[in-house]
Amino acid sequence: MKNASLIFFVFASFQLLQSCARNPVTGKKQVVLMSEAQEIAMGQEADPQIVAQFGLYPDSALQRFIRQKGQEMVAISHRPNIKYEFKILDSDVLNAFATPGGYVYFTRGIMAHFNDEAQFAGVLGHETGHITARHSVAQQRNAILGQIGIIAGVVIEPRLAQFAETASQGLQLLFLKYGRDDEKQADELGVEYSSKVGYDAKQMADFFLTLKRQSESSGAEALPEFLSTHPDPGNRYTKVNQMAAEWKSKLNLTKAIINRNSYLQRIDGIVYGEDPRQGFLENSVFYHPELKFQFPTPRGWNYQNTPQRVQMAPKDGKALLMLMTAPGKSLQEAATNLLQQNNLTALQSDQITINGLPAVMIVADSKQDPQSQQQQQPIRTLSYLIQYNNLIYLILGLSTQQDFSTYAPYFTSAGEGFSILTDQRKINKKPQRVQIKTVNTNTTLEQALKNYAVTAARMNELAILNGMKLTDKLTPGTMIKVISE
Repeated sequence: MKNASLIFFVFASFQLLQSCARNPVTGKKQVVLMSEAQEIAMGQEADPQIVAQFGLYPDSALQRFIRQKGQEMVAISHRPNIKYEFKILDSDVLNAFATPGGYVYFTRGIMAHFNDEAQFAGVLGHETGHITARHSVAQQRNAILGQIGIIAGVVIEPRLAQFAETASQGLQLLFLKYGRDDEKQADELGVEYSSKVGYDAKQMADFFLTLKRQSESSGAEALPEFLSTHPDPGNRYTKVNQMAAEWKSKLNLTKAIINRNSYLQRIDGIVYGEDPRQGFLENSVFYHPELKFQFPTPRGWNYQNTPQRVQMAPKDGKALLMLMTAPGKSLQEAATNLLQQNNLTALQSDQITINGLPAVMIVADSKQDPQSQQQQQPIRTLSYLIQYNNLIYLILGLSTQQDFSTYAPYFTSAGEGFSILTDQRKINKKPQRVQIKTVNTNTTLEQALKNYAVTAARMNELAILNGMKLTDKLTPGTMIKVISE
């Protein structure tokens, strides 16, 4: 047995050495379990899922801007040989992330919070650095995806997340968490890349302070990984400033680019916060102005709205409530598809009417996998299929069988509360947008915001958005952000 173990160890070691590759940034060998071709294929497979999940922000000028600036960094990066894609997603979450193979995504939420082009460029360099250093590939190797956080601030019970098909390969890449060494290296690369294309990288450090303030005001929900993996943004701020000064000296950047005013003008009119045209939550009711429906939602549950579905979950992650469209030409066909595609056994199925609309209500359990060595308690679902305006809507609630009696009333309230939206105030609700205003006198940020009718309740929010303190002094000609419909 000892000889057999030795032979196996030698063989495994040989295989491990075979899987070593030279890191493009450090030049050192590292163990990775996929080739560059596999890495690129992973990003290509994930991209349509990510775009479908969030949608692209419909501003062709901003999309051209991020592509152009991204390609400038690619040209001076450590991996200019692969094809990169840079995209802005139509999400209000303040986030930026990269997936393997050259895909970088910014949300319109983070675009609205940058206050100059150099801040944008620093974060762009940081995310590009994750790709050039193959950090995502390394995290795939480490297999750290133990839990699924599909809704901001909630870690969903893994079986519920898998049932909801949110644990697909593409969307799993959104939840890769980098270690501190990876984040430190991405910071270094963000400084290096943005400096090499001419930007003042210390602005990237200033943006970390904006993220820190946003974190403190919002409970740190859905913040970018490049903040959340660092427990001390203050130390990080100091380090990035130091590196920025070193690169300025090394490159002799006497006139490093900041481009504050031109960036602010570029985002003038960007949608801020939730876009009501895609549906919005107000006083525990979800409204969809374009599709003209509404339904009540559980009070206090966390919530996420994407082009594909609306998802809600309690903070303990023990239930999930979703609305989406269901495939099928009739309610009966949609019900059959629902059961078959999700491997469910119906316990009860009734044809009903919900607020004048034909519907089917189904209670069903997930089938046990006969191959599983450990039998788990089934997932129980309560589904409402509702026919309206040539579409079939599915309101689906699920939890474990043990917890079902606790959450079923919430599922019932949502499903049986689905109704046609006729309130013109909700139908005509407009999105809030960032508007750029120019200060005409010596003043403070607080006084300037008051002059533009910003309420006291939103003063701190607007100060963070502007990357300033309310007491900061402004001179004539200074541009600031305000929010208006």
